[in-house]
Amino acid sequence: MNGTHPNAGRNPTSDTDPSATTGTGRDAGRLARVTLMRVADAGDGVMGRLVAAYGPEGALGQVRLGRLDPGFVEELMAKKGRAPDIDRILAAWRARLPAADPIADLTEGDQLGARLIVPGDLEWPTQLDDLGHERPLGLWLHGNADLRFSCLRSVAVVGSRAATPYGAHVAAELGAGLGEAGWTVISGGAYGVDAAAHRGALAGAAQTVAVLACGTDIAYPAANQDLFSAIRGRGVVVSECPLGVRPTRLRFLVRNRVIAALSRGTVVVEAALRSGALNTAGHAISLRRHLAAVPGPVTSENSAGCHRLIRRAEAVCVTSAREVIELVGALGDDLAPEPRGPVLPRDALDDETRSVLEAVPARIGTGPATIAVTAGVDLLTVLRCLGALAAAGYIERVDRGWRLRRGK
Repeated sequence: MNGTHPNAGRNPTSDTDPSATTGTGRDAGRLARVTLMRVADAGDGVMGRLVAAYGPEGALGQVRLGRLDPGFVEELMAKKGRAPDIDRILAAWRARLPAADPIADLTEGDQLGARLIVPGDLEWPTQLDDLGHERPLGLWLHGNADLRFSCLRSVAVVGSRAATPYGAHVAAELGAGLGEAGWTVISGGAYGVDAAAHRGALAGAAQTVAVLACGTDIAYPAANQDLFSAIRGRGVVVSECPLGVRPTRLRFLVRNRVIAALSRGTVVVEAALRSGALNTAGHAISLRRHLAAVPGPVTSENSAGCHRLIRRAEAVCVTSAREVIELVGALGDDLAPEPRGPVLPRDALDDETRSVLEAVPARIGTGPATIAVTAGVDLLTVLRCLGALAAAGYIERVDRGWRLRRGK
């Protein structure tokens, strides 16, 4: 073999199944992808490169033979800068191959109401192509919403599973506020911040997307079973794991790249310094997505990760849904209102009148001459202002001159 192979250098984002249009077919390319989803771990970059170079059928054929194209191996070694253990990788793939049954997977998906989408399908979100060779081979979806349409205007809200009441409240408020503005909330369906963000979105008429680290037929955590049912009715549950696959710590970390890639920006509500939410934030940074963080109490370990992101200028500080939308929305069209303090009646007074008012004592009366000296204005100005202030109810005349009216 020479040092090249068919489709060498092909852009992985252009890889599609020949008849992938609706996500319901069972063509050879789609069946090969379903098999490879059982064979390789999610996010397997070597498998991603193999599929990009040879297509799903060609990649599966090499796995069955137990031998990869030498040209592909040479190119892989050159790009990665080291020699991957191809024998070990192939052995792991082939060990799983006998149990892979794509027809059974698709049939079970149909029975459960789940559907498979692959690159090239109408429902496939093309922003996932930014993941390059780590792009999912396919996605299992369970729910009524169209994933591609739902993610056109979407924000990922992530954070600690052990959320504080503050974090849960902020996440729910963000979810509700984003939903009211027509933005889809994407999260991971976990306890804490994730669940609060989903519920906030569901409180209105918004769609929400839950990206799982297990099969879409598995409710994890089990206590969120009702939440997942609500998401399927209003939004969609997503996973690149085949049906029946249980969650693991590694799958949670690998899943996070999909959350970051689907959305236009990620908001970290609460995160300790070793939180998995910071892993999602790292994917958002590498994908050049917007990243925001919500500040918390400086004494809270659950907010230490957020504060570090803000201090390092890796994330924008946000405190409301409107500020999040301003960050991820269209330039000039989604500006958040400038926060202002309460407007008081005395704010409408001109500078001279305000100076005179501030010179009037609160408890005992004093004469106009003393007020003029304190306010730094002439006596005629004081007399004019005192009349206006008395008419407006700010001050009152007493035996020894003028004083503030009680309650003013």
